[in-house]
Parts: sequence; structure tokens; C-alpha cells
Amino acid sequence: MTEQEILFEKAVSAVRAAGSLLTGPGTDLAVSEKGRTDFVTRVDTAVQARLQQELSALAPDFQFMGEEKDNREIDPSRALWILDPVDGTTNLIHGFRQSTISLALADGGQVFGGIVYQPFAGELFTAFRGRGAFLNGTPLQVSCAACLRDSLVSVGTNPGRRENADAAFARMRRIYDRCHDIRRVGAASLELCWVAAGRLDGYLEHGLKPWDYAAGGLILQEAGGTITDFSGCPQPCGQAGDVVGTNSRIHKELITLL
Repeated sequence: MTEQEILFEKAVSAVRAAGSLLTGPGTDLAVSEKGRTDFVTRVDTAVQARLQQELSALAPDFQFMGEEKDNREIDPSRALWILDPVDGTTNLIHGFRQSTISLALADGGQVFGGIVYQPFAGELFTAFRGRGAFLNGTPLQVSCAACLRDSLVSVGTNPGRRENADAAFARMRRIYDRCHDIRRVGAASLELCWVAAGRLDGYLEHGLKPWDYAAGGLILQEAGGTITDFSGCPQPCGQAGDVVGTNSRIHKELITLL
């Protein structure tokens, strides 16, 4: 094992252990508003504080990018943790049991490790660059759907950017008219992992943050999928943007609708 792989395995253990903060009987869902549809709970801050402390101990030289902190001084070209302590906070608040802890490990402007843990289902999605993607240790492979008309696609609405709602729902309608059906889960990291697992054939959403897609994006790629921005270009590490992830086979067709 390389030093990076050893570090990755230790990070996997830390994320799995932190999952109890989402599901335990003492879970504190006290809510604060960052915006009209953008929330943070004490669970978010507790998970981030715990993992920041543990990850800093594992790799003191790594920078730490987290959803619940100021990240303006981050240099994406240097070694970096990218954490979403609770992806799907609104789901968590409403008891809609589809929330994850999402952690990516990056260096040199490239993600090399991805961890997405859905503690309610006990599903741990992992990938290390060049080593494949796994769900609880079982290899993942994207679906074989060859065209959009045979596909199930998840379309995000990014409720925090309501000014883009008309365009988002217009895209949704164009896709809906050409696929089997559409879904909306509300946790980008999980939706990318579901594409990796073949449960979905594609997923897209505008205006995502790096912590929303960094880990899930690598997991999807290592399962044979493709992730780009809406124009088909790779999304730079550590930057926000529009994301579309697919089983690769329907990627070009889906991009034409965006």
C-alpha cells in the first residue's frame, strides 16, 4: 500500500464512525438558516468539527475545505480534504433518510480518493483513483443503458438558487420527455453514487459546490461513468459549477439537452 492509500483507509474509518452523529438517538437537529432554503443543523457542525480534528491529526499538511467554514484561502493545487459533513441537510431535517457524509482527498488539482457514507442504509461508497469503485467492498459498475429513452435520470433543482428555477425546470421537462422517468433525491453525492451503482443512468444539477460532487464524481468515474460540466468539459478540482454525471453511454445525448 502507498502512503496515500493508507491515509485513505484511515479516512474511510473516520467517516464511517462519524455516521453515528446522523443516526444516533441523541441527534441534535437544531436548525439555523444560512438562506431561505439553505440550512445548517448542529449535526452538520458536529460532524465537520469531529472530522476536521481527526483528519488534521492524520495529515497535518493537508488543507481542509468544508461546507461550514470560510474556504477563501484554499489552494486547490495543494493537498486537500474536501468535506460535506451532511449532504442532504434538508432531507435530514424532514426525516427523509437520504443524507450522506461526503469526503474527497485531493492533491495536485486532482481527486485521488472519494468516500460517501449513507449511514441510514449502512452504505459505504468508496473509490481510490485507478483502483475501482466499491459499495461495502463490492465492485461497482455503471448501467448498460445505451440511450436516454431507456434511462432513469435524476435532475437537481438547487433550491438555494431560485433565480435559476425556470431554466432548471425547463431542462427537467426536456429530459423527462425523452427518458423513462426522472427522480430527485436531494443529495448530489448520493445521486452520483447511484449512477455509479447503476440505480440511475444519469444525474445533473446546476450550481454545485466542490464538496457536493468531488467524492461522488471520482466514485462514478472509477465505476466507468463520466462527469463533466454542462458543456462537456471536466470540472476543475475545488471549483463550483454545473455538473452532469452519467453511465458514459448517454452522456453526449444528455449534454445536448443542457
